[in-house]
Amino acid sequence: MQHPSSLDTSLDSSLHAAGNKNPMIRFTALTLIMAMIMAFAPARVHACSSCPSGNTGTSYNFPNGVGGMAWMQYNFESQSQNYSGFNKAPADANHDKLVQTSTMMAGLQYFWNENWGFQVLVPSANTLYRYAPHTGDHAGDHAGDHAGDHAGETAEEHADHAEEGHAEEHEGEKVVTKQWWAMGDIRLNAIWTGLSKDQSTGINLGVKLPSGNWTEPNVERSVQVGTGSTDILFGVYHRHRITSDALWSWYSQAQLDAPVISQGGYTPGIAVDVAAGVYYSGLSLGKVKIRPIGQAIFTTVGSDSGPNASGQNNGFQQLSLAPGIEFEVHPVRVYADVAMPVMNNVSGNQLIAPAQVRVIASYMF
Repeated sequence: MQHPSSLDTSLDSSLHAAGNKNPMIRFTALTLIMAMIMAFAPARVHACSSCPSGNTGTSYNFPNGVGGMAWMQYNFESQSQNYSGFNKAPADANHDKLVQTSTMMAGLQYFWNENWGFQVLVPSANTLYRYAPHTGDHAGDHAGDHAGDHAGETAEEHADHAEEGHAEEHEGEKVVTKQWWAMGDIRLNAIWTGLSKDQSTGINLGVKLPSGNWTEPNVERSVQVGTGSTDILFGVYHRHRITSDALWSWYSQAQLDAPVISQGGYTPGIAVDVAAGVYYSGLSLGKVKIRPIGQAIFTTVGSDSGPNASGQNNGFQQLSLAPGIEFEVHPVRVYADVAMPVMNNVSGNQLIAPAQVRVIASYMF
C-alpha cells in the first residue's frame, strides 16, 4: 500500500477536516478493535522465521487514492543470542546456534476505487541454520519433524543425511550447518477503506497459502521457510496528521495471523503484530523528498502445537524500536529501517536477533 507521507497538501487537508468531525469516535473504535485482537490472540512463535508477515510497522501499506504500487522488499536478520524469559541465557542451553535469514518479498497492490483494493505478497528466503545434533527431549522434536521426510529413504540415503551434521566442531560439540533457498507462503489480502472518505482508516482480510517449502530435511518446523498451514489474515490501520501544516503525522496498525488448517503434525499458533509511528514530511534535497520515521513494533507469537512442534522452546513477546528513512522522487521511493528489540520475553530457550534490517524499493503507477 502506498506510503502516508507521500500524501499531497490537499489530501492532508481533507484528512484533517474529516478527522476533526469524529476523531475520538474513530480512534476509540480502532483501539477497541486492537484490544479485541490482542485479547483473543494467545502468544505463539512465528513458525516461518524467515518470512515477514507483511509490511506491518513500515507505514508503507496505506492507500492514496486509485492506482497501484509494486515493490521489492529485502529483510535480513541473524538470530544468534540465546534468551530465556526476559534475559539472555548461556549459549550451551540451546542446541540451536544460529538462524541467519535473507528474505526477498515481491509485493503488488492496486485500488480500483477509493474503497476497495487488493494486495499480493510473494516471499522467498535464503536461510543458514546452525545447530548441534543432540539427544533427549529436543531430539524427539527433530526425529518427529523428519520422520515424514526420511520415510522413503534408503539406508544409504539416510546415512548421507546423518553425516551432514558432523562436518565441523564448535567448542567441543558437533555442529551442523545447513543453508538453503526456498519459496515462502504467499499472502492475498482484500482491503476496504470505506470507514472514512479520505482512506485514513481501513481493514484488510486475507489468507496465507501453504505455498512455502516446509519439508527441508534435518530442519525443525519452526525454522522452515513455509509453515505448511493455511492462515486467516485480518488487519486494521489508522493515520492522522499531528500539526495543521501537515508536516508531522502519526499512524497505527494491527495484524492478526490465525492458522485454520495445518498439516504434517505441526500447527503454528496465532500471531499478532501492532505498530505505531510518527513521520516528518518537511525535508528535501533538490527534487528528492526525505522523510524520517520513528516507530515502535510489538509482536506476540505463541505456542506451536502438534507432535513436530519444538517442545517448550516457542512462543515469545517482543517490543522493538525501528527508526527509518524514506527517499522519494515520484514515482519511485526507497525506504529503509532497522528494528532493534528493547524487550524480549521468550518461552524456553530461543535465539533472538539483535536487529532486523529492512529495505524497500517501490514504483507507483
